Amino acid sequence: MKLNLLVVDDSSTMRAMIKKTLVLTGLPIGDFWEAGNGQEGLDQVGAHWVDLILVDLNMPVMGGLEMIERLRADPQTAKIPIIVVSTESSQARISEITGQGIHFIHKPFRPEAVKEIILEYFGGNLHADE
Repeated sequence: MKLNLLVVDDSSTMRAMIKKTLVLTGLPIGDFWEAGNGQEGLDQVGAHWVDLILVDLNMPVMGGLEMIERLRADPQTAKIPIIVVSTESSQARISEITGQGIHFIHKPFRPEAVKEIILEYFGGNLHADE
């Protein structure tokens, strides 16, 4: 299985860094889509088959939390695994996110941290360098 990924972050530099990090994990990456805010992210999910979403919280137009709420409210997208990648420091917001079964990673992050979470989500269905 190759992962089709969506990265949602208002920084094109951060999106490129996340993409490079994901490639460095050695996990099988299929298609890779990007969005600059939550609304663009929802549009991408509507247009493509997405296996995993990595999303920032603080973005213009629509932030990550609103995007997550909308995804979870739709039966067709409710079960897509999400990893929040953010500089957020509010423990209350982080607890709100992790309480929904969503993983949270602080920026900057190590490739191994992302790989561990992805393997937790997909387990034996992924094989490095497949």
